[in-house]
Amino acid sequence: MADPKGFLKDGRQVADRRPVEERTHDWNEVYPGGPGRALLPIITTQAGRCMDCGIPFCHQGCPLGNLVPEWNDLVWRDDWDAAIERLHATNNFPEFTGRLCPAPCETACVLGINQDPVTIKNVEVAIADRAWESGAVRPQPPEWLTGRTVAVVGSGPAGLAAAQQLTRAGHTVAVYERADKIGGLLRYGIPEFKMEKKVLDRRLDQMRREGTVFRAGVDVGGSLTGDQLRERYDAVVLAMGATEARDLDIPGRDLQGIHQAMEFLPQSNRASLGEPATADGSEQIRADGKHVVIIGGGDTGADCLGTSIRQGAASITQLEIMDRPGDERPSNQPWPTYPMTYKVSSAHEEGGERVYSVSTQEFLGDDQGRVRALRLAEVRYEDRQFVEVEGSSREIPADLVLFAMGFTGPEKAGLVEQLDVALDERGNVARDDGYATSVDGVFAAGDVGRGQSLIVWAIAEGRAAAAAVDVYLSGSTTLPAPIPPTARPLTA
Repeated sequence: MADPKGFLKDGRQVADRRPVEERTHDWNEVYPGGPGRALLPIITTQAGRCMDCGIPFCHQGCPLGNLVPEWNDLVWRDDWDAAIERLHATNNFPEFTGRLCPAPCETACVLGINQDPVTIKNVEVAIADRAWESGAVRPQPPEWLTGRTVAVVGSGPAGLAAAQQLTRAGHTVAVYERADKIGGLLRYGIPEFKMEKKVLDRRLDQMRREGTVFRAGVDVGGSLTGDQLRERYDAVVLAMGATEARDLDIPGRDLQGIHQAMEFLPQSNRASLGEPATADGSEQIRADGKHVVIIGGGDTGADCLGTSIRQGAASITQLEIMDRPGDERPSNQPWPTYPMTYKVSSAHEEGGERVYSVSTQEFLGDDQGRVRALRLAEVRYEDRQFVEVEGSSREIPADLVLFAMGFTGPEKAGLVEQLDVALDERGNVARDDGYATSVDGVFAAGDVGRGQSLIVWAIAEGRAAAAAVDVYLSGSTTLPAPIPPTARPLTA
């Protein structure tokens, strides 16, 4: 273990963010020098708080099964090279998860039963960032090639994890992405202030040096059909994510100025990097001087909030139909489960108003066909449904409305229809315990099969699917992921 008395003498500390008045005027990460470097002054004491708990429930809390006590101990002992080795043993991209994951490992921390949990997420990103700066992260090309080929469709965290694992196993892997650059939502979705794109680019460079081929700007299911893909490759991994955004079919939906978050955020990503915001030269969706209303209280809504603040919105209101969560763990969500508690992201620190227990009834427009206001009403949850509170209806100004209500599943038109893969009852791509779809040689990993979920689940599924594909192509595998018993070799 780390410091035997660390959890007794030291309290929880997290990395300090830059002052709000400073960071809202740029697109850089909210931590000075990045989150890893920001934690370094207190890293030893924070890693030393990890206790010899006997059964580390943080393993169970993390879908990746990260070896948290081991790398905490190594950091406390100042053995950073060994720490990144243990971190990479279970996680291909700790610099991503250390910035973007909601840290279910921390809510499962044994210390968290009666104290503040260990700052696992902060220590993780500190290990990763220091390893990159020291040159400890190097390409790991395979010693030999198997002669088998794999196409990975989608370049988000699930697709990238599957691709890296399969490349290292010796297969020739090509990653297809319909956007003009690789990265999926990591590229065009996550704002710069949460993760600067140089963090993504350095990992992609490592993967290229290992042998992974990236093919951006290819519409698989359009210019490249599903049949062509299966003819060219021995196996296909679907990792396109859940991109069908949930909509709100109420009066006034067709007014101008109402957009999905994934229309707004990618344009901002491009513009903040000095690139054209739109491919066709059309006007960028911006919040400058506008009364912005964000419908949805999750991470995507917070991303819209932080982006709108940096664009100079006149006011920002974030609406959530559910009640405001409590500050303490609810009694029906005991340790070590992940509790629904009130959370304040870096964007929430910066401004805006959060309104709970309300439902949007109607969008109101002006004589130019643009949205000018939103009518909402307070609701309460009774008998498994939301009931409007009589007399609570009111209007709020809204020049720009952004939907951040989540996603209902993968797009069906195009590749999914062409491959004719079976769907489950939720509309996701159905797969067995070996991540195999109903079509031979086609596998599914991440949100495309699981539904909208966390980045750690995407990476975990990408790793597990890669192991199943390796069994399918080679008859066995040495990839470090549990091998589902239903994975059947191609050569059998």
